[in-house]
Amino acid sequence: MEKRKVFVIGLGLIGGSIALAIKREHDVHIVGYDINEQQVKMGLSLKVIDDAADSIRAGVKNADLIVLATPVTKTEQLLEDISNYELKQGAIITDVGSTKQRIFQSATCLKERDVTFIGGHPMAGSHKSGVEAARAHLFENAFYILTPVGQQNMNKVIQLQNWLKGTRARFIEMSPEQHDRLAGAISHFPHIVAASLVHQVAKIEEKDPLVSRLAAGGFRDITRIASGSPVMWRDILIHNKESLIELLDKWQEEMNYVRVLIEQEEDDKIHQYFDHAKKFRDGLPIHKKGAIPAFYDLYVDVPDHPGVISDITGILAKENISITNIRIIETREDIMGVLRLTFRTNEDREKAETSLRSHMYETNLME
Repeated sequence: MEKRKVFVIGLGLIGGSIALAIKREHDVHIVGYDINEQQVKMGLSLKVIDDAADSIRAGVKNADLIVLATPVTKTEQLLEDISNYELKQGAIITDVGSTKQRIFQSATCLKERDVTFIGGHPMAGSHKSGVEAARAHLFENAFYILTPVGQQNMNKVIQLQNWLKGTRARFIEMSPEQHDRLAGAISHFPHIVAASLVHQVAKIEEKDPLVSRLAAGGFRDITRIASGSPVMWRDILIHNKESLIELLDKWQEEMNYVRVLIEQEEDDKIHQYFDHAKKFRDGLPIHKKGAIPAFYDLYVDVPDHPGVISDITGILAKENISITNIRIIETREDIMGVLRLTFRTNEDREKAETSLRSHMYETNLME
């Protein structure tokens, strides 16, 4: 019996990880396509995909499932192109875009075809990119949003979830409008704020270069998400502009309120403002994957002594614990320094904490 065929367009971190997740649950033939030939070659060598398509037209022809793992603007164009190609009867087409309304509108070009488009958004990622960073477990316990619309055949939604069960994600269904409103608030808008804070400090640096040295610690940490792909965030902001404009208006109101509190030295209200924020933030789920990739950090107190970093990495290596990033936050003569270790998963972080404490290192999570 001929294997079912999956066609993945876009062999980056997300597309590659979806391919691997599908492979670990289904005996299928996965074909990939990417405009970057090196990504295709890497995908083949790592066995993320089984074959490469010469063109998108050829790849979609006999595919049972088509995954559009491309930037949102490119996805719009792909939907239009695919609507003119030969497609397998009953095929399911899905995407991974961070915005949904405009993509759904673009997908109306498929309504005359005997195929089903279901919007998708796996709300997980990594601080690495490219197919070489793809992992089957990337989406485990993450929210995976599906946006079926109207009277779509629910059997197709179930089929798609079965296709994607290897992600071991938590599927949630919502409308494209609800998705964009919520994703705007918890993911898109925070990226704007982070980028704006960086711009503000960059302008201060023009007059006082010392600020960049001071910003190397906590400020750099809280603005990490500003290091995202400019191309991706340009497209997301344009696609979700209605939600973001509304959020910007509300943010202006919020900042005006804080300004009044400061101007009038409302000490009780300022205390309440931070107290309410602390309580809400502390009440959010810990160690759950959400719209913004989690940073599984462990902070380690280290003495100013030669070989201390190699000692720590050696301890973790013996336990087969991988570190995705390592940074010295502070180290000065005669005082304890602080080493920040970043891990791929919370499980790795917990194992690292146990191992390092058994070797008398002081650690903390600083949630």
